[in-house]
Amino acid sequence: MADELSGMRVAVLATDGVEQVELDRPWQTLEEAGAEPELISLEAGEITAYQHIDKGDRKKVDSTVADADPDDYAALVLPGGVINGDFVRADADAVAFVKAFFDAGKPVAAICHAPWVLAEADVVRGRRMTSWPSLQTDLRNAGATWVDEEVVVDGALVTSRNPDDLDAFGAAIVEVFAKAEADAEDDDAEA
Repeated sequence: MADELSGMRVAVLATDGVEQVELDRPWQTLEEAGAEPELISLEAGEITAYQHIDKGDRKKVDSTVADADPDDYAALVLPGGVINGDFVRADADAVAFVKAFFDAGKPVAAICHAPWVLAEADVVRGRRMTSWPSLQTDLRNAGATWVDEEVVVDGALVTSRNPDDLDAFGAAIVEVFAKAEADAEDDDAEA
């Protein structure tokens, strides 16, 4: 992974309670592939990441979701964490931000409890996906086909279950995001 995502701006949407490893590892993977991740959150300043139920590191927010424009980003990553997933799905601006990526056909990756946000944005109907196991009923009720696999790719949507799946999740993010970028460049060349 050297430059597959060179210069790609990627929004990473999270708030207090985000699972630290599910924020840090995809962020590192994106940077190693040449992408430029930016932390988008519900409020300006800093957020507190968690290591399961213990407070972890503070993370500087690059932009609030109310001020961020989905058109400025090529892709979106939604890290997990119970608190994070619940707070993000309850924020109307965050849900609209997420939905805008789907409406534009841009790639989205979500792990652990983050698919709650996708269900709230009403973008899972007819999709095959995974998540933390306790979300399976919510996702099925929202119209998804839930499966217990380390990573699931459904078109431009990448989902994973938990931190144990981060290697597969990171590899799928790079592959799917790079393909989407190549397809977008092909479309621009044809226009």
